[in-house]
Amino acid sequence: MFKALKEKLKSFRKKIEEIDEVKKREEIEAKVEAKVEEKEKVESKKVKKKIGLKDKIAAIVLEREVIIDEKKVDDVLYELEIILLESDVAFEVVEEISNRLKERLVGRKKKIGEKLSNIVLNELKSIIIEILDANKFDFDEFVEEKLKEKKPLNLIFVGVNGTGKTTTIAKVAKRLMDKGYSVVMAAGDTFRAGAIEQLEEHAKNLGIRLIKHKAGGDPAAVIYDAIKHAESKKIDFVLADTAGRMHTKKNLIDQLGKIKRVTKPDLTIFVDESIAGNDAVERARMFNEAVGIDGSILTKLDADPKGGTAISISFVTNKPVLFVGTGQGYDDLVKFDSKWLIERIFD
Repeated sequence: MFKALKEKLKSFRKKIEEIDEVKKREEIEAKVEAKVEEKEKVESKKVKKKIGLKDKIAAIVLEREVIIDEKKVDDVLYELEIILLESDVAFEVVEEISNRLKERLVGRKKKIGEKLSNIVLNELKSIIIEILDANKFDFDEFVEEKLKEKKPLNLIFVGVNGTGKTTTIAKVAKRLMDKGYSVVMAAGDTFRAGAIEQLEEHAKNLGIRLIKHKAGGDPAAVIYDAIKHAESKKIDFVLADTAGRMHTKKNLIDQLGKIKRVTKPDLTIFVDESIAGNDAVERARMFNEAVGIDGSILTKLDADPKGGTAISISFVTNKPVLFVGTGQGYDDLVKFDSKWLIERIFD
């Protein structure tokens, strides 16, 4: 009996010891895990402290600022002026851009690490957009509102020969027709051989009536007749071509003056080639001073890698660029947008 009890006690003690051993093992494991966790927390804190310190130092450096001095600005502007001049930006426009840039940059603070070239480039873009948008004009809004007051609207196109004036008239006609307007053309260039035939060909292609007289006739009379025809047929627009003799010729200026007096155009639009550069700028200036223009259309922009002509014409005439030609097709006429031009020039 005692022997059996002794065996039971022995077995019980063994179980107790096993339980104690398991508890001890669990306690040890728990302690080890706790130490590991504590160590990981310490290491994590060390890493975080290290990153935090680095970030703080970087922030301090980047937040420090320096003043942009006049000498640095002058050095940048000298190079920039040459680039602008080579890009067909007129001298007086380059001076204006340069003065505005200098005014905005000298004494300005810039952060250490911030590139001066980026600051100059962003300001340059901003100034060019300001010049281009100084006389912003929405052609579509204008004609829509004007047609509520009168019909037809008389648009005359001026500019020298060979710059795409006649083709541009056809492009404008196509654009107006696409918007649901009716159009008649007037062959007001009675001076140049073949001018009437050229416009007549465009009129046939587009299915538009052309009002014409004999070569050498009075252009003011041609356009006047076109207006009367449009009135009788309730046509929305008269698009009138004019002679493109050189702007220095007094008889051309006198002729255009008569056309404006007799026909009272709603818009006088100057047309020239973007690739003509400063020649186009001077012609725009002369036409504007002599007869007055309301805006410009620049042709062959697709062949112009520079883009400076649009900036210059906007500045010297104080009138907006309305459209740009981007190809030979009737649909290759793009409504002018300053940001579009900036992206095209700088990208």
